[in-house]
Amino acid sequence: MDGMDARMGRRLPAWLALVLVPVLGPLAWAAAPAMGGTGVLIPIAGPIGPATSDFFVRQLQAAEQDKASLVVVTLDTPGGLDTSMRDMVQAILASDVPVVTYVAPSGARAASAGTFILYASHVAAMAPATNLGAATPVQIGGQPDKSKDGESALERKSVNDAVAYIESLAHLRGRNAAWAEKAVREGASLPSDEAVTNHAIDVVATDLPELLRAIDGRVVKLRTREVTLDTGGLVLRGVQPDWRTELLSLITNPNVAYLLMLIGIYGLLLEGYNPGTFLPGVVGAISLLLALFAFQVLSVNYAGLALIALGVVLIVAESFVPSFGALGLGGIVAFVIGSVMLLDADVPGFGIAWQLIGGMALVGALLLLAIVSFAVKARRRPVVSGVEGLLRESAQAVESFEREGLVRAQGAIWNAVSREPIREGQRLRILAVKGLRLEVEPVKD
Repeated sequence: MDGMDARMGRRLPAWLALVLVPVLGPLAWAAAPAMGGTGVLIPIAGPIGPATSDFFVRQLQAAEQDKASLVVVTLDTPGGLDTSMRDMVQAILASDVPVVTYVAPSGARAASAGTFILYASHVAAMAPATNLGAATPVQIGGQPDKSKDGESALERKSVNDAVAYIESLAHLRGRNAAWAEKAVREGASLPSDEAVTNHAIDVVATDLPELLRAIDGRVVKLRTREVTLDTGGLVLRGVQPDWRTELLSLITNPNVAYLLMLIGIYGLLLEGYNPGTFLPGVVGAISLLLALFAFQVLSVNYAGLALIALGVVLIVAESFVPSFGALGLGGIVAFVIGSVMLLDADVPGFGIAWQLIGGMALVGALLLLAIVSFAVKARRRPVVSGVEGLLRESAQAVESFEREGLVRAQGAIWNAVSREPIREGQRLRILAVKGLRLEVEPVKD
């Protein structure tokens, strides 16, 4: 018995292992969470706008629903709109999936709004020969009154708000808050090698495989927990913008929004001049609504928008008021100035191309020239209707008569008087129109 008890004592740990491992294994795994499996690669290039933020937020939510292990964002942006940037930052902060933002490829940048997104990410990485910074907010829509130090109260409020925002992100992620303040207040920028030295970012990596190796084993803090990144065998699944993002990007493109506004104005004007046509009115109304949607989310200067509307009204008024081109010329000037002011060029990626403005101004000038030339030709053209038109026409005798009879002129039968006898079918010259009676004489061959 003692020998059997000894043998069972030696076998007991093996039996316990067989029983406890299936039970305690998942608990041990949950106690020390790690990453692995599949990740999502989201490319973001160009200005940060409504289309970009909508695409990013939807893809991040989809990654959470699919239980993705990691989201990698490749970023190359000159900046963009504050509201769109904040939507993206809020999505990152609320995410249950770690977000790695990687400024790539070489030569890319994370300027202005891109710096905030980089600071908000769980891991901030850059490729060699990239840069970040220049995050000073830009005033939109006119120049406010300046104080003695050359800075308006509104500008100070915007800068202080942006400083507080980026400092809170820096403290949350353990990054350099002092440099982040300089990036906002002074527009400071850093290349990738200095950025990692100054603790503005976490990693410098040449490509994605090197990035995944560099962050393998790093512990990041999510909203409610900490996880250890396991990226050794991670497979990244790339996503591309869908039709909704492409459509939103097209509509909110400053040049397209500008054209939609002009199509809408001219379409409604044509419908007003030709009621019942319907097509210009329908196309104009749809285009104008799309343009107003785009302007709602773009950095619009409403003084420029009003000047464009005034210019179009003046050009159209030239058709009705004999101003000899003064109204039309003033309309073109207002149109061009308003187009230049419409979208603030200080916001990266949200200006209107000069070529487009010049082309539309040329179209307006040609339209004005055509209107003036038509008016001049109309003044020189002989009158073809009314009494004056009848005096230039000939008539034909319907019957023979001595002094009074019937003649045909312009397709109608008239009473006529003549000083000479008239034969039926004879060609007659109209000398005068007296009420409903014509004074005629025979045409001498």
